[in-house]
Amino acid sequence: MSVAVSAQDFTADLRRHVEYLSSDELLGRKAGSKGEAKAAAYLYDQLEQAGVTMLTGREGDSFLIIEDGDTLRSCNIAGILQGYDSELREEYIVVGAHIDHLGTYPVTVDGQQMTGIYRGADANASGVAALIEAARILSGNAMFLRRSVIFVGFGAGEEQYAGARFFASGGEFSDISNVKLMVNLDMLGRGSAENPFEIYSVIPRSDLVSMTTYVTDNESVTTKPGLHNGEVFSSDHLAFSMEDIPTLTFSTGRSREYRTSRDIPQLVLYNKLAAQTHYIATFLKSMAAKDLLFPSASAKTSDNDDYAYSMTDCDKQPQFFHSDLKHFMDAWVYTYVKYPQSAVDKGIQGTVNVSFIIEKDGRVSNVNVEKGVDELLDAEAVKVITASPKWTPAEIGRKKVRCRITVPVEFRLQKGGSFNIKR
Repeated sequence: MSVAVSAQDFTADLRRHVEYLSSDELLGRKAGSKGEAKAAAYLYDQLEQAGVTMLTGREGDSFLIIEDGDTLRSCNIAGILQGYDSELREEYIVVGAHIDHLGTYPVTVDGQQMTGIYRGADANASGVAALIEAARILSGNAMFLRRSVIFVGFGAGEEQYAGARFFASGGEFSDISNVKLMVNLDMLGRGSAENPFEIYSVIPRSDLVSMTTYVTDNESVTTKPGLHNGEVFSSDHLAFSMEDIPTLTFSTGRSREYRTSRDIPQLVLYNKLAAQTHYIATFLKSMAAKDLLFPSASAKTSDNDDYAYSMTDCDKQPQFFHSDLKHFMDAWVYTYVKYPQSAVDKGIQGTVNVSFIIEKDGRVSNVNVEKGVDELLDAEAVKVITASPKWTPAEIGRKKVRCRITVPVEFRLQKGGSFNIKR
């Protein structure tokens, strides 16, 4: 089921967030300044209005920074959408964006000393705006979240990621060991051919491909990030990497205006930012629902060879005669399944959901009815799937694994008493 919102629904909201965070009032949001504190309060209000349960007060969880002999006070803002699954709700996905920037600088105009502002529209008002709207989308889809998702606005990101380090070290969140993934949002304001929308990460590529494939296979999205092949740039995710927490960063990369006074709201591509935000929200929703976040690591470290993975968790999915699941349904199931005449006579119809496991040697086993219609139809669906020829087994990290599949087998009656058993 897809996230029920279109990318265009919140373009104006994204613009409003970026323009406020980049405004004269906030004076560049320098760490420890009143401008940063206002940005933090704004983020708190927006997350609370979005339906996020706040973990901090409006003033945030504060921490101190020593800079040039001065002590500055910054803060993090955090909230949570609690997962519903009794087993997975204590696993957390943290999605964060730093709220600060560089502040102001002196400038001489016509001989007069004035104050210039590093507005930081792309870096990182765009990331904070995406954080707010992704939270709003996920709040409307909270019933699909098995894991819990924590939203954090990090203070003092420009001060060696001080806010992220404070959070990741357990300074304000004691259950940091249960954070299974950190998603960083930094510089999302572009999205052109020069600055493409990409995922930066050192997570194994097979897992990243599995993640993005899972999203596109199960959700409706209008854009898709590339997987960046170069070095991962420095950002708040590093604080989590130091705690051995897997991280990835969504970004359109550093633009020519990065860390200059030219990084202004007018240069942000809001339509593209909306599409990117929609993808990020969909990605978070999908990862919060996924059985396994990192199947390759699980396959390498698991001592339980009896575990059956889902198809989306596999690097190489099982194949039926070198083809996909649709081929299995068309060439085998709907070719050989028979509509029991007694069921036709009684007018019984419906869809039988059947699960089964492709073993490491390709055999089909553990065929079970997950949702039945009638004993006659259930038995016929189980019979034909049980008789399936061997498959090519699934693989994770070049290791053969067991894979669980669930398929719908449809039995439909037509007018005049005839029947159809193929969609």
